Formats: sequence, structure tokens, C-alpha cells
Amino acid sequence: MQPTPASIASLDREIESLAEFDEVVSSRGSLAQHRIQAVDLTDRTPELLSVDTAGAVFLGCPMDPDAAARIRATGALVFPPVPGLPFDPYRGLLYTPGELFESIAERGYEATPDALTYAWFQQTKTDGDIFASMLRAIHDDAVSDALDELLVGARVVGVMGGHALARGTEAYEGAARLGRSLARAGFTVATGGGPGAMEAANLGAYASVFDDEMLTEACRLIAKAPSFTPSVTEWATAALDLRDRWPGGGDSVGIPTWFYGHEPPNAFAGHIAKYFANATREDGLLARSNAGVVFLPGAAGTVQEVFDNATPNYYESRGEPTPMVLVDRVHWTERLPVWPLLQSLARDRSMEPRIALVDRVEEAPEALARLAGATAR
Repeated sequence: MQPTPASIASLDREIESLAEFDEVVSSRGSLAQHRIQAVDLTDRTPELLSVDTAGAVFLGCPMDPDAAARIRATGALVFPPVPGLPFDPYRGLLYTPGELFESIAERGYEATPDALTYAWFQQTKTDGDIFASMLRAIHDDAVSDALDELLVGARVVGVMGGHALARGTEAYEGAARLGRSLARAGFTVATGGGPGAMEAANLGAYASVFDDEMLTEACRLIAKAPSFTPSVTEWATAALDLRDRWPGGGDSVGIPTWFYGHEPPNAFAGHIAKYFANATREDGLLARSNAGVVFLPGAAGTVQEVFDNATPNYYESRGEPTPMVLVDRVHWTERLPVWPLLQSLARDRSMEPRIALVDRVEEAPEALARLAGATAR
């Protein structure tokens, strides 16, 4: 799922690693008009003093002061690193579980970059500081850019569902099997990146490269820490231990938010696009689910996602409507009667043959394929 150098070059002239920097300097002999994101260039002073950097932009790249002065003189823009932050606003790549949960084994969740960034967000979001809000906006834009690069050419299926779904339950295992089925069918599974049904779908995608017994055993082991309350440390450590026991699992995407600070990200998404702005995160997750969305039982957040997805399908503002599959007839017709309203909205519109309600999670992949066939016609 990683973008190739060719696909990156076709999008723009972004450089997001030291290896890319060296390749561009070696092959082109110029950094003119390039955008270099969050690359430590302190050991590349000779190159910065000699190559053409006209029109280049350096975003959060540590470098020697003489190199910075020289490239500014050539007309390049240099945005220096911002000291004292628990995150990098100019980051060029998505997060990994290891990055967000760094040091959890030694010092607990409260000392991880994920928790420290949430604490910074809580401290700054209420003080009206334009600098802090600018840093959040730059960070979220960089994350969106990295997510778009990752998903070039991917068939993405979103899996939505409630965060309260506990490990060890039948519903959790069902959501995990769904994620595994979708990944084995060649889809990129994308979730809201949090606990519950979201974690289960990411776990299933992670398990897709192993035999079927692996997922059964993984669900049994992880049930020892059923919820992220009362201890995020125990909950996250149980997942990280599973990754260590079965390394090299299948890839998937998680798109969580620090807006919901009580919901930590799950460790089974190989690529984590974590945002400060929940509205940007919600819209981006659904907009990138180009092969459809499966909605597992959930509460207010999942209901919001259903209609956030239904609106562009209704107006065809993103092109042809994409498939929507709601799972659990009782939940979506009696507990939260979303399905009758969705049917009424879809009636006599092009989205009508692209929505479905199924009783069991095992029916979702077939329903998704059927609706995709209707889209193709």
C-alpha cells in the first residue's frame, strides 16, 4: 500500500525521507521547486550549500544555520521546526502504532506521544491562540496529503461502528471476520481507528495474511483486556503483544481523532491518520471509502456517519453513489430506525440500488459485492 516513487513524483515534488532526498539530489542534481517535509538535513550541509534550491520549500527540516541562510538567499522558503511540541506539524508520513504508543511499556500510556499530544490539544484549544490553531491546521493538512499518497489506486472499504463493542464478544469477533474477508478480497480496510468495532475490523485485516486459527486465538487472547477503560495501558499493551506474537500482519488504515481524547487509537491499523479536527477526519474517512462503507451497530457517532455518507450519495456530489451496507436489521430498524429514513431518501434516486440492510455481519461482503455490481451497471 506504500506509494511508489513514481506515484509520488506524479502528484508533486514532495520529499518525505532522507532516502528520497538523496535520490533526488543524485538523479536530478537540483531541489528547485521541491517540497521537503520533516526530513533531518543536519548531515546534508554540503548538498544544501551546492544544489539549486530556487522555489523550494523546507517544512520543519532541521539543518545547519549556514545551509538555511544560503537556501533562503536563493529564494527558498524555510519553515523551521517548532520546539516543544509532542507532534510534528509538518510530518510527511502517517503515524504507526509504534510511534503513537512509544514508551508505553516503560512509562504507561500517559507518557506516550498520543497522550501527550492530546494533553497539548486540551491545553491550547480553548485559549484562542492563532499560532496553536495554525499548527493544528498544518498538521491535519499534512496528514491528509500523506493519506492521499498512501491510497493512490486502492479500493477502500470503510467499516464504521461503535467504540463500546468489547473484546471477547461475538459481535467483536464478527467484525474482525468482516475485516479479514474484505482484506482477503483485495480491499483496503479503513476505520475510524479507535476501539470497539473499529479495532475489530483492523484486527481482521491484520489477521488476513495468517491462517484462520490465528484470528480465533488472537480474539481469545485479547479478550483478557476487554475495554480501554479503566486502563488504556493494559488495553493497548494487549494489542501490541499480539502484533509481536504474529509480526508482519496485513495492512489497513485507521483514521482517529484527538477530538475524542477518551478514545485511544487501536494498534492493528498499520497506517494511522490521526487528526485534531474531527470534521476533517469524518469527511475524509468517508470520502476515501471509494468502494463502499459497511455500518455495524453503533450509537450517535455511527448514525452521524451514515448520513454523512448518504448526503453526497443523494446529491452525487462525489460522482456515482457508492455502496452502503447496514448490518443488524433489529438495530437499524427498531433500536435506531435509521434504515427507513435512508430508504426514503434513496427512493427513485441513483443511490437506491446501492444501499442494503442485512441481518448478520457475514452477509456484508456479498451485499457489498452485489451493490458494487449495481454501481458498475
